[in-house]
Amino acid sequence: MRPHPLPADRHWDGSPRHVPRRRGLQIAPTSPSRLLRAGQTGRCRHCGNRIDWYPRHDDRPIALHPAEAAAADTPASCRWHIGGGIAHPHDDGSAWCRIPHAALCPRQPPPSHTGHTRLTLLRRELAVHSRRLIDTGAFTPQPPTPASAATDDARHPTLPVVRILLVSYLGHSPLEDIRCVAQTRQRRRCTHPLLTPGHLAGHWRLLPTGPHHGQLALPDTTMAVYDLSHLPYADQLRWRAQHCPAHATGTAPDLTLVDWQVFDPLLHAAHIRTRLPHTHTQGGDR
Repeated sequence: MRPHPLPADRHWDGSPRHVPRRRGLQIAPTSPSRLLRAGQTGRCRHCGNRIDWYPRHDDRPIALHPAEAAAADTPASCRWHIGGGIAHPHDDGSAWCRIPHAALCPRQPPPSHTGHTRLTLLRRELAVHSRRLIDTGAFTPQPPTPASAATDDARHPTLPVVRILLVSYLGHSPLEDIRCVAQTRQRRRCTHPLLTPGHLAGHWRLLPTGPHHGQLALPDTTMAVYDLSHLPYADQLRWRAQHCPAHATGTAPDLTLVDWQVFDPLLHAAHIRTRLPHTHTQGGDR
């Protein structure tokens, strides 16, 4: 008898082999947020409970409780909703809303609206779950970082202040270590830095701190700022989006939130440096 090999789409018994087609994640071109939701969950470093990170309307991240809550049982000041991947600090008229994790974290001071039964029950549930994680060794609370631990090195600021499109931002890491947030074809975060040789870079300058959002005028103080104002508009957009030159004009979605924080001279006073750094930066001035 001549053997008859089975087709590749059949099992040994002749039954069809169904192979699900692999589909890639896509972001709508009209979406206000280019951020993939995959991988944007984490755990609170204070209590160990799960949180979902979302960019706010002012580009700052916020940690929300992963489950929706009834808007009728939630104070108006704690109602958030998600629209186009952006978190907005009010409800959208529906019966459900999202709650900031800071209002429920059991290791944070209780909010002023402790009389709400639903929030009190959620806070107790998170406290019990946090204690269970600590008892089983699955989570170790991080002690608060003392203010004196901030590095005071005028030669190389640990957290640089970068001026992009006439707005000052505080970086999350040294300038040379700021990485691209776009997703590669291997579905990993890009490893390329923003500051690359052969591309235009900024200049270290001494600029006034200035007030922030209607604050009272501060003393006449200057600080070291990595200024990008002289770069073309497209390059400044690339820096603000935290994309390397390879992902500057591509359609790859972001795999994580950008690390920029709008610089506040009062909140970020520990990172103000009054002297220019003396170390050379790739592609930039001293």
